[in-house]
Amino acid sequence: MRILVAEDEQQLAHVLATAMRTKGYQVDVVGDGQAAVDRAQENPYDVIILDIMMPVKTGLEALKEIRASGDSTYVMMLTAMGEEDDRVNGLDAGADDYLTKPFSLKELLARLRSRERRSEEFNRDVIQFGDLTLNSNDQSLESHNSISLTRKESRLLQYLILNAGKSLTAEELVNHVWSDEEADAEDVWINISYLRQKLQSIRSAVTIVGEKGGPFSIEQAVTSK
Repeated sequence: MRILVAEDEQQLAHVLATAMRTKGYQVDVVGDGQAAVDRAQENPYDVIILDIMMPVKTGLEALKEIRASGDSTYVMMLTAMGEEDDRVNGLDAGADDYLTKPFSLKELLARLRSRERRSEEFNRDVIQFGDLTLNSNDQSLESHNSISLTRKESRLLQYLILNAGKSLTAEELVNHVWSDEEADAEDVWINISYLRQKLQSIRSAVTIVGEKGGPFSIEQAVTSK
């Protein structure tokens, strides 16, 4: 998993990042809320951890801006002991979970493992993007007409849609779509090519941008009035 940690206490940020990297997670660290917003717009994350009290923008302000952009990444808030209003406001603003300081690293890592297991299930069954409707239950893709997808094509397209507007490397796509299975950039390219053909066959205006080797992104065609 790729994780963004937004925490202005440098020592705590270092401890968190070290513990998560030891478990094999890829971790980016920023020290203020605006930097968290900027990174979230640039990169695909599986989890974003936001401290409430940060300079430039608070964690709550950053969260609201991230959600307003359409980003549905799992967000965990870090709150001070006894700040019940912060927890309530965070959940109301779109946070998925929170931890109260001081917290146990074991608990944080356990929550990340739980999140990792759930994210592997791709639990968003039906998603829409542009003129597309992707149903992961029956692996069907619909626009002007419909077509069936393979399981890998469905997972790949879903990940691209959930990270629309971001450039995704072949490595990131392998890690999230193929998980523990053996795959490489060639497998990504083959499935991207098949998806492009299927998008054309259903006459969708949505396109997958990128050359062999990546990075790749998904885009909606801009229609002129």
